[in-house]
Amino acid sequence: MRARHVGRTALTAINGTTPIGLLIATAARARLRRGPGGVLIAGECRRPALRRTFTVGSVILTRRPAEWMLHPDQAELLAHETRHVAQYAGLGPLFFPAYWLACGWSYLLTKSYGSRNWFERRAGLAAGRYRENPLRPWATRLRRTRADQGAP
Repeated sequence: MRARHVGRTALTAINGTTPIGLLIATAARARLRRGPGGVLIAGECRRPALRRTFTVGSVILTRRPAEWMLHPDQAELLAHETRHVAQYAGLGPLFFPAYWLACGWSYLLTKSYGSRNWFERRAGLAAGRYRENPLRPWATRLRRTRADQGAP
């Protein structure tokens, strides 16, 4: 298990996503703290655009203090964000356009950026504080039509 954390941390450093996360943390005047599994928590980000906790490389950015993210009550959210670290390790900088395409697809289908986003679903919707939103009417009709035609 530890080898996986070390490998993931090394990959996000080498592929440049962790340095980008650190640049964002610096620009947001965040306070860095080491978290479990090689993640860094950038707490108390001071930029108004940051509405949700999010991850870039091995850096988890939040407006709240790092201690909040490390509290046992936030264990599911921390696990969710750590799954994003693994996604960054696998995709590197390609994560950025892939994630935003997934956000667009999700919004197109549900009016929610996270509900049908592949990355958020793989990281755990509920753990990331997302919820399953219903499909828009046109998407529901399309799904029924495909099912009636025997499409997967």
